[in-house]
Amino acid sequence: MVVGAGPAGSAAAVHLARAGLDVLLLEKSGFPREKVCGDGLTPRSVYQLVRMGIDISAPGWMRNKGMRWICGGHQVELDWPRLGSVPDFGLTRTRHDFDDLLAAHAAAAGARLRTGVKVTAPLTDRAGHLIGVAATRGPDREPVRYRAPLVVAADGASARTALALGLERDARRPVAVAARRYYRSQARTDDPYLELWADLRCPGSGRDLPGYGWVFPLGDGRVNVGLGVLPQRRRARPVDLRAALEQWLARLPADWGLREENADSPLRSAALPMGLNRRPQYRRGLLLVGDSAGMVSPWSGEGIAQAMEAGEVAAETIALAVARPAGPRREHALLQYPAEIQRRWGRYYRLGNLAADLLFSRYGFRPVLHPRVMASPQLLHVLARLLTNVTAEPAQDGIDAVLHALVRLVPAPRR
Repeated sequence: MVVGAGPAGSAAAVHLARAGLDVLLLEKSGFPREKVCGDGLTPRSVYQLVRMGIDISAPGWMRNKGMRWICGGHQVELDWPRLGSVPDFGLTRTRHDFDDLLAAHAAAAGARLRTGVKVTAPLTDRAGHLIGVAATRGPDREPVRYRAPLVVAADGASARTALALGLERDARRPVAVAARRYYRSQARTDDPYLELWADLRCPGSGRDLPGYGWVFPLGDGRVNVGLGVLPQRRRARPVDLRAALEQWLARLPADWGLREENADSPLRSAALPMGLNRRPQYRRGLLLVGDSAGMVSPWSGEGIAQAMEAGEVAAETIALAVARPAGPRREHALLQYPAEIQRRWGRYYRLGNLAADLLFSRYGFRPVLHPRVMASPQLLHVLARLLTNVTAEPAQDGIDAVLHALVRLVPAPRR
């Protein structure tokens, strides 16, 4: 059973169904639906879409060449690296139909998709092992129960299923906030780069914004404009995202059309649980994937690539585990899931959590994009690969080798 049909849940359902397992995919909403997101997909996300068999050449996908960074009057364009093992392009697509497409793909692969089902409580046996969930179904909120030997929690930042089993969030890890709004902009809708602004200020105080702003082209006459902000350590009051956005947009050229009269949606915001802030990722029959496990990158705020990758890892682990009889042997196999998550991201996230605590949450990205860094193509490419984790294993070039060596110097986190 998979709870939640976002990117993490749908990816898990696709790979589980392909492994020949009977998969029930539960989603509280209907499709299509709104979701607060930047709508930008890095090459790591594209790689996961290709592995799932998504047709990324179909209408609705907008390809991009790389990132454009803007800071302190300087601007640079960085193409995605050509590594061979991952695509050399990114994509954009609104979450309004992105999630719908992935859920439909899971259903086509054989998962039984049930929308309008809100999970309300876990069902456990006498030993406390999860054996299913209680839920309400449909507009009349009909009470129902679903049983399964294993449950994948992909229910987003709320993490209700995990919380019900006592899996609390690590309060030391940051929870960022993102806000986005769509604008009609013929001048920017076909931009071949994802644009990131690192020199924004907090309204009122004038301090550096502890995050960045983005303008992502959608190719349909619109752009996605937003802000991602970490909680500030030195002040109690949160950043006023609406005022910060308005202050930033006033700086942008008028011919971009990013003004109130061209707005195509309300301003919406959402929490971004970061840094693997909920552990362990497996306990008593429950596997956590995506935002429910706090898998958003502390380096960049990206979460879709990690969500889909974790969904695949969880599916592979489950397929191998259920081939064993229920009991200690199966549990031993299931414990390989958190071990694999730590192997892939543990050190990288630990270093990112440190950078977020000491640098990004205090001074934003301006110190990182110092004029000397902006003037050095080599440093910029190393930084871009570090922030987006677009690397190959084993290393395919010198930058890969440097980044792998850096991450290996970080002590392995405790599980």
